Amino acid sequence: MELESRVTVVEGEIFNDERGRISSLNNFHFEGVRRSYFITHPDVSVVRGWHGHQFERKWFYCVKGAFTLALVKVDNWETPSHDLPAEIYSLSERESRLVCVPGGYANCLKASEKGSVMIVLSDKILSEALEDSWRYDKNMWVDWSKY
Repeated sequence: MELESRVTVVEGEIFNDERGRISSLNNFHFEGVRRSYFITHPDVSVVRGWHGHQFERKWFYCVKGAFTLALVKVDNWETPSHDLPAEIYSLSERESRLVCVPGGYANCLKASEKGSVMIVLSDKILSEALEDSWRYDKNMWVDWSKY
C-alpha cells in the first residue's frame, strides 16, 4: 500500500428525506485506521493546536457544527520555520468531507460554531502517537483572529 505524501480530501455524500439525513463517506476505505476520538469545542474562541506528527496519519471529519482546520508541512521538527504556509480547510456538518493528512504535518483547529464536534481517526494507537508528538504555539502560522 503506497502512502499519500500530500493532504487530500474525500468528498462524501449527504442524503435527506422525510426519514432524516444520512452523511456518508462511501469513497473512503478505513485501511490503516487504528484509533478514533472526538474533539468538542464549547465555544468559538478555543484554538486547539499546533500538534504535529512526523509519521502518524490522521483523518478529520466534522460531525456537528463547523471548524476551520489548518495544516502545515513541518520543515524542521526541533525548530520549524515561522513562515511556513498553512493549508486552510473549512469543515462543516452541512458538507460530508474528510481531510486526509499524511505524516509530516502539524494541525490546528478552531470551531466556527458553538458546540462543534470533530471526529479524528489515526493510524497509530495512543502509545505510538505519544512517541511522535510535537507541539507548537497556536499563534505560530495562522492569525486565528481572521477565523
